[in-house]
Amino acid sequence: MMSNPIELVAAYWTISGDVYPFAPNEISPFPFAERVEAAAKAGYKGVGLIHADLQVTREKIGLKEMRRILDANGMPHVELEFITHWFTSGALRAASDKVRRELFEAAEALGARDVKIAPEFDAETIDLAQVTDSFAAICDDAARYGTKIALEVMPFSNVRTLETARAIVEGAAKANGGLLLDIWHVGRGGIPYEAVAAVPKQYVVSVELDDADERIVGTLWEDTIYERRLCGEGVLDPPAFIDAIRKTGFEGFYSVEVISKRHRVLPLEEAARRSFETTMAQFAAR
Repeated sequence: MMSNPIELVAAYWTISGDVYPFAPNEISPFPFAERVEAAAKAGYKGVGLIHADLQVTREKIGLKEMRRILDANGMPHVELEFITHWFTSGALRAASDKVRRELFEAAEALGARDVKIAPEFDAETIDLAQVTDSFAAICDDAARYGTKIALEVMPFSNVRTLETARAIVEGAAKANGGLLLDIWHVGRGGIPYEAVAAVPKQYVVSVELDDADERIVGTLWEDTIYERRLCGEGVLDPPAFIDAIRKTGFEGFYSVEVISKRHRVLPLEEAARRSFETTMAQFAAR
């Protein structure tokens, strides 16, 4: 067991209801306060939020009231997502910069530990020097708002290996910049857990837990947004992954990200409770 208390955060998609990433509508049918209350009742110590849903809630009740709701429910931790196209230019970059600004403002107001950013999807090549420079720049920007940047390693992107990911974050060498290591992306990407254990502590910013079946259903993208499993219900061996993360020296909270067509239709309190209990069980399995 870890010497410090195990704290779990409910990633947005785990308790957002019947929505999924890049769907026509990503906004949760459950009000923010109800999600926070359900997560707290289950045992979570924080929640994740995506940009679209965050903006709707911000317009309705404001960031100050959001932080009050979190505090009232004993939820100190927040993670925000998802910035894409932070490495490019033109219209895509202009749209990305708007999302960046709004997420960073929210991160400052809500006390978010980090903001997640994405590599380029469906790309085979990468301009490592240019992406490293862009990563350094977004880290500098985030630092002005008191938050960190977590670059997600994804098998269907141009940052699909730990070698590439580490080259970016270590090349940028920013105190508030590192990696998001999701067991699904690590496992489906064929990254050995031994390689995860070798990542320097300062570059592990965020960790996500979930599980997957042995067989990939459809494309990798379809598998990741429809077919994820609760921890312990698949073949990814969450206890072994947790062991690897512990070997890095990581001491932060763990996010639970179950993106699944089965899970997202559950009643809110059941989705929160089942995801929390199955994940906590993985820490007792070693």
